[in-house]
Amino acid sequence: MAPVGSKRGILERLNAGEIVIGDGGFVFALEKRGYVKAGPWTPEAAAEHPEAVRQLHREFLRAGSNVMQTFTFYASDDKLENRGNDVHFTGQQVNEAACDLARQVANEGDALVAGGVSQTPSYLSCKSEPEVKAIFKKQLDVFLKKNVDFLIAEYFEHVEEAEWAVQVLKATGKPVAATMCIGPMGDMHGVSPGECAVRLVKAGADIVGVNCHFDPMTCIRTVAIMKAAVEKAGLKAHYMAQPLAYHTPDCGCQGFIDLPEFPFALEPRVLTRWDMQQYAREAYEAGIRYIGGCCGFEPYHIRAVAEELASERGSLPEASQKHGMWGNALEMHTKPWVRARARRDYWEKIKPASGRPLCPSMSTPDGWGVTKGHPELMQQKEATSQEQLRPLFAKADAK
Repeated sequence: MAPVGSKRGILERLNAGEIVIGDGGFVFALEKRGYVKAGPWTPEAAAEHPEAVRQLHREFLRAGSNVMQTFTFYASDDKLENRGNDVHFTGQQVNEAACDLARQVANEGDALVAGGVSQTPSYLSCKSEPEVKAIFKKQLDVFLKKNVDFLIAEYFEHVEEAEWAVQVLKATGKPVAATMCIGPMGDMHGVSPGECAVRLVKAGADIVGVNCHFDPMTCIRTVAIMKAAVEKAGLKAHYMAQPLAYHTPDCGCQGFIDLPEFPFALEPRVLTRWDMQQYAREAYEAGIRYIGGCCGFEPYHIRAVAEELASERGSLPEASQKHGMWGNALEMHTKPWVRARARRDYWEKIKPASGRPLCPSMSTPDGWGVTKGHPELMQQKEATSQEQLRPLFAKADAK
């Protein structure tokens, strides 16, 4: 076990040209396991069920992750108490517990701890810059107390709010990564990915990229736009991608939350481990060196990323010991037709069936087109009432 402070930092690794593998999507994984409430998607499980969060960290570490990101997504006080969410822990308790769990597991391997903040209901409700920054600062105080290795501002739909977050995080002197949940069309106010990246680097981000909302190939295209714009502006940065583990070719600007399958019927869209190996290779070829995942990413997906890049990284993850590359352990299967699948070219060429004869290959996104300042996005502490729900149901049914 390496003592705290003895490991090379995130920028040391990236500056040396090394590949850093992130982890996966905790809120979706833990919701499926029964520890997170769908809807709020808040991380009180860090304090309420620490054993579940610790185990998921440990599985990602074993799969090859170099970063244990604190389970602090949506852990701001305004989000924890939004729309009647009944959380019996303070934001400070949740954030402190998340930091402790991430550090404990990171110290079991060569992993760093990243403290993360994300977009806030206060911004969507048009609160002022000082009010929104104060929310980030409150989380940041815990990250500094727990001495995380670097900071991530992730899951921002509006570049303005992301800039505010980066400015607050950068004041600590710690390395800062900033990722937006946008695709090639840009943020929710139409700011292009290139302009978003330039603004984030100028705000102080050392690493820029995208996370969530879109599939890996869409995210790679988006980061490529960012990279080109940053370089054209004469700026320097490292690049990261932490996409969904779902195919989203039919998504619009808002990404997968517009899909009618969100969030409980996305399984037919899940990428296979072989899709993930393609993602890892194409991300690497695009110049992305921080390669991880977000919603839908399970440890086996991260293992596939680590296996694809094993030659560049110089090692395989511990989780590959029972697995073998490209399914070669299938050579031991009892059935000959399964043994015949113990080869890379079989799995690279497979076109998986869905088993659902009447299902369409694409969906029509809802695309209501609301964003910051719209009355339907104004947040509240009180639970959503039936009077508020009825017009939403009617609007949805009319589409």
